Amino acid sequence: MKAILINPENRSVEAIDIRDRDDIVKLIGFDTLESDTVGTEGDRLYFDEACFLRGGAGRFQIDTVIPVSGKAVIAGTASDGATLRDAATDIGTLHSRIKYM
Repeated sequence: MKAILINPENRSVEAIDIRDRDDIVKLIGFDTLESDTVGTEGDRLYFDEACFLRGGAGRFQIDTVIPVSGKAVIAGTASDGATLRDAATDIGTLHSRIKYM
């Protein structure tokens, strides 16, 4: 399924393909996932729950979501909130919604 990887260390935003939650864990580098709603179409931003305690490289914020440290993945979720699906977020407009710190 289509997802988006955000790497604040080099300020990159790239379209990626994932199969499941395990792929998100591998991309982020930690299995302590937390997520927050991004936009209005069911997308969620997945990041390391302990990102600030670990001191990940780089920080960023999307819209009014709490600032995140380290890599993160945007993936869509179905109505149950647990089933992953393609991300609906437009990668072209996402750049303007991200604030790097």
